Amino acid sequence: MNTSNTYLAVFLGSKTGAQRAAWDALDESVRCAREQEGMAAWKAWVEKNHAAIVFMGGPLGKTKQANASGIHDTSNHLGAFTVVRADSHEAAAKLFEKHPHFSIFPGDAVEIMPVLSIPGG
Repeated sequence: MNTSNTYLAVFLGSKTGAQRAAWDALDESVRCAREQEGMAAWKAWVEKNHAAIVFMGGPLGKTKQANASGIHDTSNHLGAFTVVRADSHEAAAKLFEKHPHFSIFPGDAVEIMPVLSIPGG
């Protein structure tokens, strides 16, 4: 894969943070309405930025960690990912300004990083 101008966007959200606690405290009907609003806004974001999306990615499930001592269940703040193409790192980040992940849903942030070529690869 040509990684030139390719960026990985990782959606972060704490399961125990204040934003999530406020979301969980919402009345179920209010939360359902916000979920519908959020999904509509997310779909609109995808439509608006479809030319920049290389791989839509998706939500991430439970995490396992493999290390020198074996394989273990673990937890982190990674919630989803998307791969985009943009002219610059700044342009890639601007794609996610006011994203529904944190403007409607209780997500914390989206981190955007360049996908680099494998050295010597």
